[in-house]
Amino acid sequence: MSVQDSKEAKSLYKAFLALQTPDEAKRFIRDLLTEEEIKEFANRWKVANMLAEKINYKKIEKETGMSSTTIARISKWLTSGTGGYKLIIKRLSK
Repeated sequence: MSVQDSKEAKSLYKAFLALQTPDEAKRFIRDLLTEEEIKEFANRWKVANMLAEKINYKKIEKETGMSSTTIARISKWLTSGTGGYKLIIKRLSK
């Protein structure tokens, strides 16, 4: 069984789905993650959005401080992952 399909992960997914407002999300994520983890995930999300906007790696590196390796990994998941990035980017762009 993969980590994503574990009982604990499924419980976490349900917890995210129970959030109703941005403030609830902010409070839950702050209790769940360290400030550094939040910064890392926020930067990954920013990179995914910038890649979706076809911004080049050098500009993304400069603006986010992320390495080209991390940017490439995010790009791989954006283009050939499970579709999670694309789904949410599309949903939020409406």
